[in-house]
Amino acid sequence: MDLGLTGKTALVLGAGGGLGSAIAASLAREGVHVAAADLDISAAELTARTVQQAGRGGLALAWDLADLDVIDRYIGRIERDLGDIDILINNTGGPAPSPAAGQDSATWSTSFKSMVLSVIAVTDRVLPGMRKRGWGRIITSASSGVVAPIPNLAVSNALRLSLVGWSKTLAREVGRDGVTVNVTVPGRIATPRITFLDEQRAKREGREPIEVATESTASIPLGRYGDPREYADVVTFLSSPLASYVTGSLIRIDGGLIQSL
Repeated sequence: MDLGLTGKTALVLGAGGGLGSAIAASLAREGVHVAAADLDISAAELTARTVQQAGRGGLALAWDLADLDVIDRYIGRIERDLGDIDILINNTGGPAPSPAAGQDSATWSTSFKSMVLSVIAVTDRVLPGMRKRGWGRIITSASSGVVAPIPNLAVSNALRLSLVGWSKTLAREVGRDGVTVNVTVPGRIATPRITFLDEQRAKREGREPIEVATESTASIPLGRYGDPREYADVVTFLSSPLASYVTGSLIRIDGGLIQSL
């Protein structure tokens, strides 16, 4: 199926990680030029090469999302090298596991800046161009914790949930300009982040990581962790003209993990 994305340009934040790199590759397969931004330039460069191997323009950027001062300069470079940004994938790394009580203000402040303020600031930079052209896609990758809070991930649960409220509000403001705004929610997708969280849980509980992974898998109706490509392909569909009537939505990509309605 042709999703109608050939020639579009996307900025993928966190493009060096498991979900971000999969999203970049999926977009490239559909003809999208991709700017891959990540704190780890080596990982961003690897993603950019994957994009280029698909025959699309690929650009790697070493981007610390906590540094709001570089946003205009980096997006200006993307516009010069690849074209105006049509698709923005807001995908940020998660904070360290933590309980809700007893976190110092610096932890909250630092995480808020890199996970929330950065997303809002980058979106505000690309949004005027999208509205002027009458077409745009803003997709924010969150966590299943925004629907059912995950134990010991209090900072992530709280901050990602704030982005859901922001996205829903923004969707109403820009819909008539041809810009859709959605949130995607991964369940347990087989990425290094999930491996890390399983290992941390095993350490806290005095168990082996394989026991935790087996227990987690048993709670998923499909009986397995998701493949990053399965997640990425849904994001790519939402980025396409075929999803033009989907906005202000929260889409779960979790294999049926979340039990609530």
